[in-house]
Amino acid sequence: MRAMLSFASGGPDSLKLTDLPEPVPGPGEVAVAVRACGINFPDSLIIADRYQARPPRPFAPGGEVAGTVAAVGEGVTEPRVGDRVVGTPGWGGLAERIVLPAAGCRAMPDAMPFDEAACFLFTYGTSYHALVDRGGLAAGQTLLVLGAAGGVGVAAVEIGRALGARVVAAASSDEKLAFATRCGAHDGIVYPAGPLDRDGAKALAAAFKGACGADGADVVYDAVGGAYAEPALRAVAWDGRYLVVGFPAGIPSIPLNLPLLKSCAIVGVFWGGFVRRDPEGSARNERALFDLYAAGALKPRISARYPLERAGDAIASLADRRALGKVVVTMGDAP
Repeated sequence: MRAMLSFASGGPDSLKLTDLPEPVPGPGEVAVAVRACGINFPDSLIIADRYQARPPRPFAPGGEVAGTVAAVGEGVTEPRVGDRVVGTPGWGGLAERIVLPAAGCRAMPDAMPFDEAACFLFTYGTSYHALVDRGGLAAGQTLLVLGAAGGVGVAAVEIGRALGARVVAAASSDEKLAFATRCGAHDGIVYPAGPLDRDGAKALAAAFKGACGADGADVVYDAVGGAYAEPALRAVAWDGRYLVVGFPAGIPSIPLNLPLLKSCAIVGVFWGGFVRRDPEGSARNERALFDLYAAGALKPRISARYPLERAGDAIASLADRRALGKVVVTMGDAP
């Protein structure tokens, strides 16, 4: 089989397409013939040794896959050979075959194509956990989404709208804002390229407040970080929740007098940790997301598809913040 491997720390151009023996599932495991692998921002971090997980090399990035079960190990009764499944292994997905724990595989809805399935659990799972479990977002509240045109950002826009919130999208260009609006945002703002000086930060905070309304945002979903975090926090409503999701613009420094003065909460969102620590809660969220997908409220917005040999280009498009919505690597005859 073919796999796109990281042999040394580096960028997307350091990956090498390599032929490997097909992996064999052990007890409690299944081998999945990968049909599609969703690309996420952590893929650019893990190959550069900048992610919290550091698998031994060589390894294939790719933390989200969809495919068919090709073989099962000892003791496995579900899933069965031929079943269509999704999994979130963390890495290893940029390969034509991957071994996964049988318990970690989820059955795909019959109507869901492989490419959409490979772009679903990571982004929608993250955003649902953030908005429902951590943010307590309710109908009628205002949600401000930073990075609203990215994978998790679009998921937050769609989920926020499905929950009955007023969604304000924030993005780095008119094109991205228009995309987020097409995905369901009610209003929006284009934020400037960083870094921001003091006056620029004040102007951005005022713009956020203007877009969110006099009371501010009940929930801020920050998938960007950097210089945009403090202006967004200043736009939080009294008793609001500021969700820490990601840092593609850098890890921010927050003046802690702001949450005191606003009586607001700064809340961390680590979906991977939640899945490991609360599998029942994660399964409950997955069922809710698949129900929303079946109802037409959610749909992965795939802007680009790449073959396995161009997986490095797929990761680069996210690392450079050029991608809209989701990017996927397809194999075989997916979708």
